[in-house]
Amino acid sequence: MRVTTALLCDWCGWRYGDSPDPDLPRPVVEVVYYIRYDRRVKIGTSRRPRHRLASIRHDELLAFEPGGRAVEQSRHREFADIREGGEWFTLTPYLAAHIDGLRTLDDPWQLYARWVAAALQN
Repeated sequence: MRVTTALLCDWCGWRYGDSPDPDLPRPVVEVVYYIRYDRRVKIGTSRRPRHRLASIRHDELLAFEPGGRAVEQSRHREFADIREGGEWFTLTPYLAAHIDGLRTLDDPWQLYARWVAAALQN
């Protein structure tokens, strides 16, 4: 994408060549994640999703949603009737429709990169 004379990254929106000050702490961007394993979906939360998802067996990252524990608990209540145990839920059409509504981009990591970039700019 080109804005005036700046070439911007399609993933994060930053101008190419810019980088965050390495002395600044990395911003905390809490997310609710939706991962699929077979026909089940885990709805969890993390402040470090790459680290967290690396430790959980799953087939696919379906989506991210901005928010922390309060959003996660709200989703657990919303989908309580399809809970299989813990944070795992049956992948029903209703849950799939909710997840599809969160997928504004094909790659959830791209959306996460934009949230981190926005937090770095503040």
